[in-house]
Amino acid sequence: MIHSALYRSETGTIDRGGPELLDTWAHDPGSVIWVDLADNDVDDEARFLTERFGLDPLAIQDAQRARHPPKIEAFDGITFMLFKALHGEATGLEFRTIQLALFVGERFLVTRHSGPSPSIEQLKSEVGPQDSPITKGVDVLALRLLRIMNERYLKLILALEPRLEQIEDEMVEDPRDELLAELINYKTNLKKYTRVFLYHVQVLAELKRQNFPAMGPDQSHLINDVYEQQERIDSLGRLYYETASDLIDGYISVASHRLNNIMKVLTIITAIFVPLSFLAGIYGMNFEYMPELKSPTGYFILLGIMGSIALILLYVFRKKKWV
Repeated sequence: MIHSALYRSETGTIDRGGPELLDTWAHDPGSVIWVDLADNDVDDEARFLTERFGLDPLAIQDAQRARHPPKIEAFDGITFMLFKALHGEATGLEFRTIQLALFVGERFLVTRHSGPSPSIEQLKSEVGPQDSPITKGVDVLALRLLRIMNERYLKLILALEPRLEQIEDEMVEDPRDELLAELINYKTNLKKYTRVFLYHVQVLAELKRQNFPAMGPDQSHLINDVYEQQERIDSLGRLYYETASDLIDGYISVASHRLNNIMKVLTIITAIFVPLSFLAGIYGMNFEYMPELKSPTGYFILLGIMGSIALILLYVFRKKKWV
C-alpha cells in the first residue's frame, strides 16, 4: 500500500492519493511530497524506492529488516532515520514495537513501517488544508512524526506510575504472588523499552549535534524539543524500572518478614513443648519401679510442674521481647 500527500506551494493545495502523484511532484519543482509505505512486497518496494527517489540500497535493506537497532545516516543528500515505534495494537506495557523508517530529502519524505502505526495515521489526519506541517517543509513533517511517536511512548510510561503506587499499597496490606508476577512483567518490559529509548536518545543527540541533509538548521528548536522529549521518556523509563526493582525487593523482604514471624511462633511453641514432651516421655515408660506412680498426688504434681515450665518459658520469652 502506498499513500501520498502532495503539497503545491504555488497554489497552497494538498492532494492525497497514491503513486500517481509522483509524476506531478517530479514536474513541479515547487512541490513537496510525503509517501508512506506499508504491507508491500519487499522487492517491489525496494525497486520503487530506488527508481523514484534514488535511495541507497543499503539504507533500503536496513529499513526492511525485521530487527535492526535505531540509527541515523546520511546518503547523498538524504537523511535516513530508523526508529522503533509502538505497535498499533500496543495498549499496555507489553513490549510490542515496529520498525519505522524515514527518508528525508530536499523535496520529499518517505516513511515505511512494518506494522500498524497510529502515529502515521495521526500525522495523516494533521496533513490538512489548515496549518499543516507539510506546508512548513518535509523536515518539519518528519520531526512532527517523531514527536507523535514519542507522545505515544510517554502516555504509555506515565500510565504505569499510579499502578506502581497501588501495588506498593497492596503489597504492604496483602502481599500475594500475583503482585510479584505483575512487577516482574513490568520490569522485563521496561528493560526492553529503556534499551529502545537509549537508542532513540543517541540518534536524536546525533541529529541535534550534526547537520544532516534536508534537515534545515532553522529547525534546531524543533529538533531540540524532540530530543528533550525523548530524554524525558528515557529517564522516566529508567525511573520506573528501578521502582519496579525496588518493589520486587520490598515484596521479597515483606514475605521474608512474614515467614520469619511464623517461624518464630513455631519455634516458641516447639521450645515450650520440648521439656513437656520430655517429662511426658519419661512418665510414659512402663517400668515397674517408678516411685512417683505410687503417689496419689503424683499426676497433679507432674501437671503442675509442666504448667510451671510453660509459664516460666513464656515469661522468659516475653522478657526478651520474643513474643
